[in-house]
Amino acid sequence: MSDLFAASMHGRRTRLAAQACVLHGAALPFEEALLQGVAGIVATAPLRHPVTPGGHVMQVAMSNCGDFGWVSDRRGYRYARLDPQTGQPWPVLPPCFLQVARDAAAAAGFDDYRPDACLINRYAPGTRLSLHQDRDEDDRVAPIVSVSLGLPATFLFGGLARGDKPVRVPPLQGDGVVWGGVDRMRFHGVLPVMPGRHPQLGAQRINLTFRKVR
Repeated sequence: MSDLFAASMHGRRTRLAAQACVLHGAALPFEEALLQGVAGIVATAPLRHPVTPGGHVMQVAMSNCGDFGWVSDRRGYRYARLDPQTGQPWPVLPPCFLQVARDAAAAAGFDDYRPDACLINRYAPGTRLSLHQDRDEDDRVAPIVSVSLGLPATFLFGGLARGDKPVRVPPLQGDGVVWGGVDRMRFHGVLPVMPGRHPQLGAQRINLTFRKVR
């Protein structure tokens, strides 16, 4: 674990379940580097609003980097090695992305984490993400590492069944959430993003979600 990240781990953390926790403010020391990485990625793989298999346009705009990118269209949800919009491989994971993801996973008890995909999601004020499971990965034990930048939003962390009542995690801003192992398949979501303006991002929230696909 890097010295800077280790220092940030002295901040507050909240245990959500046996193998799930919030690392409050963990990403703030790396915010500038992460946002520079996002800018470089979306310049090559532009943000877009995917279409669901049912034909609905998603509220969240997204892109990807890493060996795999998550895509959605009328054919279904899946991972692809090529960006269907450009026909090119997804941009590589920037070193700062990998460092933050691996250090956050280690701080949550998951050593030797090697994500091969990062979803970049952009939320405008009022945008939400309904409760869902991340089910498209072959590896359903390695943790999900979620990093929130920009406008705050309330994270919902549910159970292993859709009907389980979720816990409302206070608004995330510069925080990391990690869940894996026995908690890997928990339902989760995001309540509508609060209105406001972030000094660097303006009226938007950027979420980085790291996953181990294969």
